Amino acid sequence: MLPSFDPWLSGAVAADVALASHSGHRSLRLRRERRLSNLLVSATRGSRLYRRLIGDPAGRRLQDLPITRKADLMGQFDDWVTDPVVRLDALRRFVADRSHIAEPFLGRYVVWESSGSSGQPGIFVQDATSMAVYDALEALRRPMLRSPMQLLDPFCLGESFVFVGATGGHFASAVSVERARRLSPARARSLHSVSFLQRADRIVAELQALAPTIIATYPSAAVLLAEEHVAGRLKHAPREVWTGGESLSNAMRHFIHRAFGCPVTNSYGASEFLSLASECHCGRMHLNSDWAILESVDDRGNAVPAGETGATCLLTNLANHVQPLIRYDLGDRVTLRPAACACGSPLPVINVQGRSDDTLKLCQPGGQAVSVLPLALCTVLEDDAGLFDFQVVQESPCDLLLRTGLCGHDADVALHRARTVLSAFLEGQGAIGVHIHCRSHAVMTQGRSGKVQRVLAFDGSTRRAPAINVDIRRSPVPHPVVADQPLAHPGEAGGPGGSNDSKATAPRLSTRNHRPGVSKRATRPE
Repeated sequence: MLPSFDPWLSGAVAADVALASHSGHRSLRLRRERRLSNLLVSATRGSRLYRRLIGDPAGRRLQDLPITRKADLMGQFDDWVTDPVVRLDALRRFVADRSHIAEPFLGRYVVWESSGSSGQPGIFVQDATSMAVYDALEALRRPMLRSPMQLLDPFCLGESFVFVGATGGHFASAVSVERARRLSPARARSLHSVSFLQRADRIVAELQALAPTIIATYPSAAVLLAEEHVAGRLKHAPREVWTGGESLSNAMRHFIHRAFGCPVTNSYGASEFLSLASECHCGRMHLNSDWAILESVDDRGNAVPAGETGATCLLTNLANHVQPLIRYDLGDRVTLRPAACACGSPLPVINVQGRSDDTLKLCQPGGQAVSVLPLALCTVLEDDAGLFDFQVVQESPCDLLLRTGLCGHDADVALHRARTVLSAFLEGQGAIGVHIHCRSHAVMTQGRSGKVQRVLAFDGSTRRAPAINVDIRRSPVPHPVVADQPLAHPGEAGGPGGSNDSKATAPRLSTRNHRPGVSKRATRPE
């Protein structure tokens, strides 16, 4: 069955997005106010949960409404959604079957799941309007990085896209790629996904064979591919690199750009709203404020002044009426910039302190280090081991500490299962002889974004504080010697972009391939 797609609706939404991109602040505000009013009426009419939370929406100000959180909403899922035939049990059965990726749920909804990076996995249902909005925002607001050349090919018919990331689950990135392939069979041969759970040499071999003009992936994966290109193992160089789902520092961007000799662009999104913001030609991140409201708030839920970074941000999705998200705690720290951008866009500029995990360099027989991507490691622990509350700390080139906030018997069982799964994955990556130590009831280390940093690389200090002694010991191998690189390696943390759900929000592959009427990054890849 083809994915749900309404060409007339998509054309109308795309025309409005194009018009709003060149309108003034007043026009954007009026659109936002009208859509918020419609959302509140729809939510209180169709959702039992929002009727209890909001009551009569007439005259209610957004800032006076209660803050909502994923765990609470998922716990009352059937009361949350506005379509009574959408049930959580049925959705869980649907996403448990990977053959359903990009299939329409109930014949009309697009479904994806979040990775559980906040400790609570989520399932998100998109109606036709929300998908039309995401498609239009991605197709029309991502900058053309090679403008003179792309003007000759506005529909990207000559491009070959490859997404490198989590490909085996119902994550937004994987769903988006498969949806684009099915909606445009003529372009399916040039739309591909490559799993980042493979060894680096296999990823390189696939990319070498596919020879993509555009690679969409996570910043950490883009750095790894740039390293492979500099080392001469990846001969092919793309014409563009799209990143998302993690923080992209200036050092990372420059390294990727210098390695491949191509432009790099970043975007910001989440499972809850796929296309929150994208970069302009000036390198500033612009919020799609005609369809999404982001409130930057302190730890008490009060708004912080423009120019200051809040403790978290609250999302109101103005597009999705089947699963309303109103003042939803997204978990990212966002700064709303008061000054206008030199690019001339009326859309507000934001800075995002998203997730910033480390790529691990682990020991390998022969002395060369094995690079393990943080999101690949997280995917294995979440999807294969079912562990969502965890942190992996590298204590030496051959020692990892796996810790969780869980305690008691459940923690012991979960850590034993996770250790077994992680050990097998690392051996498959070529990292032999890695010792995995486990600890329960642990206090997690937070990153600069205020979130738990889930993967921390070895920094030369002694971090070990053993608890549950469940080491996996193999034959000892020498500590790795990392070869010098001819280009400066990215070492800065932070930077614009990122997401609260990395696997979900890698840069999506382009939907410019089936532009509605006037009709891409779409992812995540989060």
